This record gives sequence, structure tokens and C-alpha cells, in this order.
Amino acid sequence: MSSARPNRTRKDPALEKSGKKAATTKRKASLRPTADRSGARHRTDLLLAMLRIRRFEERCVELYSATKIRGFVHLYIGEEAVAVGVNEALTPEDAVVSTYREHGHALARGITAEAVMAEMYGRTTGCSGGRGGSMHLFDASRRFYGGNAIVAGGLPLATGLALADRMRGEDRVTCCFFGDGAFAEGEFHETANLAALWGLPLLLVCENNLYAMGTALERHEAQTDLAMRAASYGMVAWAVDGMDVEAVEQAARRAVASMRAGAGPHFLELRTYRFRAHSMYDPDRYRDKGEINRWKSRDPIDLLMNRVRENGELGEKDVGRVEQQITAEIDHAVEAAEQAPEEPVGNLLHHVTSSSAGAVN
Repeated sequence: MSSARPNRTRKDPALEKSGKKAATTKRKASLRPTADRSGARHRTDLLLAMLRIRRFEERCVELYSATKIRGFVHLYIGEEAVAVGVNEALTPEDAVVSTYREHGHALARGITAEAVMAEMYGRTTGCSGGRGGSMHLFDASRRFYGGNAIVAGGLPLATGLALADRMRGEDRVTCCFFGDGAFAEGEFHETANLAALWGLPLLLVCENNLYAMGTALERHEAQTDLAMRAASYGMVAWAVDGMDVEAVEQAARRAVASMRAGAGPHFLELRTYRFRAHSMYDPDRYRDKGEINRWKSRDPIDLLMNRVRENGELGEKDVGRVEQQITAEIDHAVEAAEQAPEEPVGNLLHHVTSSSAGAVN
């Protein structure tokens, strides 16, 4: 797998020499300075962000097994490079729409482990007030719009957000994460068509982990090169090694910069793998253990860890300090969640029905 190979697609409209203006030229190009993201400090930050997601998820396994977390839980273990790499390319003004496997997206976006863990516990201090749980994390202050339990359900929402920014002339990008299973849904094709037709600043991030629930990609898609298929809608599309966080970040930054210049939607097929089953309820009998172990040999955390060690950028003591920092952070999140209040029964209709004072006859 290449780190960021262009697929069969039209030329980037932002680079074409023709005099025809792109549909998004009314949007101002970003004036934000480009930060140096190639140094040792940045690689350490990437490693810290991925480790935070991994350790958070591992703690969720323990808490679920102890019945302290209930309901459906879909783990992100193995896919951390996608969430971290893509979010590095976004600004706080950009919007993110996620899936039901969104713990990693939320943490990478900057929602605290305390707020996410409280939501897992169903407590009022959670980012969704304890009403969303694992699949419906939400934080409007960070422009993180779910968490969506419906396969492909976030795609039309992301289209609306991108269209709203386009109509307002905002210098913003909307990023929508979804899995390879969502590619088979009508919502994806409707979204891709409209985004390309209208030249929307929409970054479509397909987390291709090779399985739609328990169905292998080649068993539900006649053409498994998803980037090539997305390019048929007239948008720029790349396939990227989703296990290499630096390759993901590089591709995402390139796409976002092109979109801010008015090039319209971009599609990233991030080829990754989930090390755990589809959900905590899934016995995972549809995958060969040899396949799982082959992918684990390309663990995104191990890949970056080895890279920074070989470069002399991080020693064993440094790694130990990072691990201690994350452990303390997650311990605090669990303690805070267990002490946080549950919603009173009398409040259960809040945000569900209108008050009598506001009712319209």
C-alpha cells in the first residue's frame, strides 16, 4: 500500500491552468500559516494521541466486562492512525461527523477522556449529557457532530454542514468518517454526487477495515478499489496506508489545503484494520486469526514507536512517562465518571417534548 497515491481521477481543479473558475472561488483561501509538522516533538504528540485512544479503549473493555459500561460498544483498536492523522489536518473551526465507532475520533478531536468516559457510563457530565452512550458522542463546542448509530447516517448531515459553510462563505471544511460498509449505502452515493456537483468543501474519509460488520469487502463489493470508484463522481480520490499516522496526516493536509483553495470534495480511502471484533457482542468467527496477526504486525502505534526510537527521538524513560501520563488521565476519567450523577427520572422528557408554555395550539 502506498502512503498517498493518487487514483484515477480528474485533475485537481485548484491546479488546472484553464481560465474556468471552480464553483467554490467565492470562498476565501485560508490565511493560516502552515506549521512545521515534521519534527520529533510532533511525532511524539502523534504517539501520545494514539496511545490515549488505545489505552482508553482497553479500559473500556475492562469496564464493559465488569458491567459498568452497558449497551453496544464498538472498539477502535488498530485504527488509531486514521483518527489522529486526519484530525491533525483540521482546525477547530472545521466540522467532524463520525460513526458509531467514534471514541477515537472524539478523543482526537479534543473531547476529554473524562467527558467521553462519563458518557460511556451514562452520567450527566458526559459530552452528550449521559443520553448518547458509546454510539452518540457529541460536542457542538468542538464542532463534533456525532456519533451516529445508522450506517452511512452521518453522510447527509455532513453534506448539509458543508453546504451551509459554502453558502455563508466560511473558510471551513467538513470531515465525515465512515466505514467501507457505508460505501454500499445510497447515502454515500447521493452525498458524493451532490458534493461533487456543488463543489462542497467536504472531506470524505472512508475507514476501510475490510469488513462491514462480519462481511468481508470482497463479498459485498464487486470492485474493491473504493478510491477509484469514488473518483468516478469527479472528485479527487486517494488510497492511503491507514496504519501509518504520518502518511495519513500528509494525505489529509494535502486534501484539506486543496479544498480550501476551492477544489471541491476529496475522498480518502484509508486502508486500516480493527484488531477487535465488530462490537463487544461479536464472537468474531468470520476472520482468520492469521489475518488478524498479519495486520497486528503493522500496529500503527508500534510503527511510529519504532520510528521515533530509531531516530533517537524517544527513549524508554520517555515512553514510560507518556504511559504514566495517559494512565493517570484515564484513571481520573473513570473515577470522575463513577462519582458523577445519573440523570433524575423527572428530567427524562427534557429535550424530548416541548414545555406546555411553549406549546403551539
